[in-house]
Amino acid sequence: MSPIVPALTPFAHHVAAFSASTLPWLDIVGIAVFAASGALAAARDRQTIVTFGFFAAITGLGGGTVRDVLIGAPVFWMHASMPLLVCLVMTVLVWALPERLWPRRALDWFDAFGLAAYTVYGSAKALAWDIPPLPAVGMGVVSACMGGIIRDVVAGVPSILLRPELYVTAAAVAAVLYVTLETWNLPSFTAALIATAAGFALRAAAIVKGLGLPLYRSR
Repeated sequence: MSPIVPALTPFAHHVAAFSASTLPWLDIVGIAVFAASGALAAARDRQTIVTFGFFAAITGLGGGTVRDVLIGAPVFWMHASMPLLVCLVMTVLVWALPERLWPRRALDWFDAFGLAAYTVYGSAKALAWDIPPLPAVGMGVVSACMGGIIRDVVAGVPSILLRPELYVTAAAVAAVLYVTLETWNLPSFTAALIATAAGFALRAAAIVKGLGLPLYRSR
């Protein structure tokens, strides 16, 4: 007699389908580029390799940690070695490679791609955990922005939230676009590709052209 296997609940099916999809690769990509941006921030301030690793870890893992706590999911890097390993690898790469190999604005460009990829992944994971669409958009923004905010606070530099050029807005656009396309039942990979490209393009335009939202003026 074969063992009785309990049927998966709809929620468990969502989580299982998400885990088996290609979207978790966005997590690895996002962690890698955010960790590189954190290590580059330490390089800019001429810090030790320990500080390189710390900045890489808090930038790469900070946003996802806050997201998982808020949606009630197990904190991702506590149950797998890959996230921390990726941070360590990026730490060593940034430390070991000559500074001339990193473009002058490498920190901004790594951060821009990490922003787009991690926004989409954060929203996708929130949806998989049965979070409604609007909070799922918020979780995408939190995933993408919190690591950089923590990095800037620790580094003692103005937070990305206080910079005039578009940053959080780019994450919000990517998150809204992904959640909307998912709601319209577009294949997850296609939705993720479109949303990531849109978020990165908007952030890239902000870096190159200095695009920003209008500032408040007292009346």
